[in-house]
Amino acid sequence: MTSARDYDDIPGTYVFDGRRSQQGYHLNMFCMSLNDEANRERFRADEATYLDGFDLTPQQRTAVFERDWLGLLQLGGNIYYTFKLAIFDGLSMQDVGGAMSGISGGEFAQMMIDGGRSIEDNRRVEESTGTRSSAGQTS
Repeated sequence: MTSARDYDDIPGTYVFDGRRSQQGYHLNMFCMSLNDEANRERFRADEATYLDGFDLTPQQRTAVFERDWLGLLQLGGNIYYTFKLAIFDGLSMQDVGGAMSGISGGEFAQMMIDGGRSIEDNRRVEESTGTRSSAGQTS
């Protein structure tokens, strides 16, 4: 059983720790492969066939196909690696941040200029409810 970490109850936070590193190893190796122009061309030609070369879970494959940026992080993706897929698609960090926040890239950029996301509803579950979350515990 994996015990909960101090940071497991922070809403919207997916710390890239040892657990996520193991979970997302193959996903991140796929993303890193996009550094090579020949690999980008192979992926562009046939995404499904190219992904067959990596031992991704069905959920990870779906997240890649759907460009589910938040899902990629939840499934063990490291933002520095998964952003290589965003760059492949011609997206900026603001575009990806906006997509994960349900707003446009321009709105996301302005939110950051204005001081970032409100702390309201973004505190640790423990601080908001007075109880410790069981997030991150697995058997």
